[in-house]
Amino acid sequence: MKFIVSSSYLLKQLQVLGGVISNSNTLPILDNFLFELDSNSLTVSASDLETTMSAKLEVESDDQGTIAVPAKLLLETLKTFPEQPLTFVVAPNNTVEISSNHGKYALAYADGEEFPKAVELEDPSSTNILGDVLATAVSKTIFATGNDDLRPVMSGVFFQFSTEGLTFVATDAHKLVKYTREDIQASQSAEFIMPKKPLNLLKGILAGSDSDVLIEYNDSNAKFSFDETQLICRLIDGKYPNYEAVIPKENPNKLTIARNQFLNSVRRVSIFSNKTTHQIRLKIAGAELNISAEDIDYSNKADERLTCDYHGDDMQIGFNSRFLSEMLNNLNADDVQLEMSLPNRAGILTPTDGLDEGEHITMLVMPVMLNN
Repeated sequence: MKFIVSSSYLLKQLQVLGGVISNSNTLPILDNFLFELDSNSLTVSASDLETTMSAKLEVESDDQGTIAVPAKLLLETLKTFPEQPLTFVVAPNNTVEISSNHGKYALAYADGEEFPKAVELEDPSSTNILGDVLATAVSKTIFATGNDDLRPVMSGVFFQFSTEGLTFVATDAHKLVKYTREDIQASQSAEFIMPKKPLNLLKGILAGSDSDVLIEYNDSNAKFSFDETQLICRLIDGKYPNYEAVIPKENPNKLTIARNQFLNSVRRVSIFSNKTTHQIRLKIAGAELNISAEDIDYSNKADERLTCDYHGDDMQIGFNSRFLSEMLNNLNADDVQLEMSLPNRAGILTPTDGLDEGEHITMLVMPVMLNN
């Protein structure tokens, strides 16, 4: 088995696939890339049993064969090469020999048959979505997912497809993000929970991409196909909490403010907040917003005044500054609106501009109790 491939082209593809490989694999074979050669098409796969990703590469060859090559060793070698053609030859002594312009390198390979086979989706439903739209939906929601092993459903992003539009939701019970696209519809309704790891991989590959992504899914797995790449992953099993019930409907107090100014102020003031609660206090009266924090143990204290546009009753409300700055950071708008009803009810943060037509985003942050 022999093939010739460009070093930088191979490296670029393998670096993407390498993101799938886990640092602590239970099966040693999973520390390898699977190479499947079929004349001038080479399919490379990587897997951690939950997620399998494969890419088709064009190579020069007339051979066929399957081998598993050590991922770490191959990636480290490829990173050091300048752009040049590399020749891979499978030698009889169980090594694969790589020849470059300057030398030869031999790696021991494993039998490709041992590599776990990717799941075939039976009777899947499907939806088409633009790569960049999917990447945006993921990056706008994934930061709000939880890390609680006791509630695995909250550790993923909830995909809700319908004939009216697509909705993506993430929450960790302290904050919640709902991202909706009304300009893209699915052929039929479906709901599933995607784990974080494959979403982070997709987000990295698809940002700015104008390729179409075909999403196929059934009750247990989802498959994303685009360009010459496929990603198949196991879905998180369970029922997603009823997030609509948490979003307060009546919010008479509305505050509109420049996002950057608000974000910088929250960041500055939070330096002086208590290191365990990260609590900041918003005091709103008239057209003035007062942001303050205090760490009584160390006598640290900060207080800032901002002008804003406010309609509603004077109020004081406390938030965890980390959640608030994370949300403000994930919006692209110039101005944001914070809607509130009572100091013990969630605040709703929405951008007032910077969205495409048919694109909606709602962020919800739970308040913290203020000790007056």
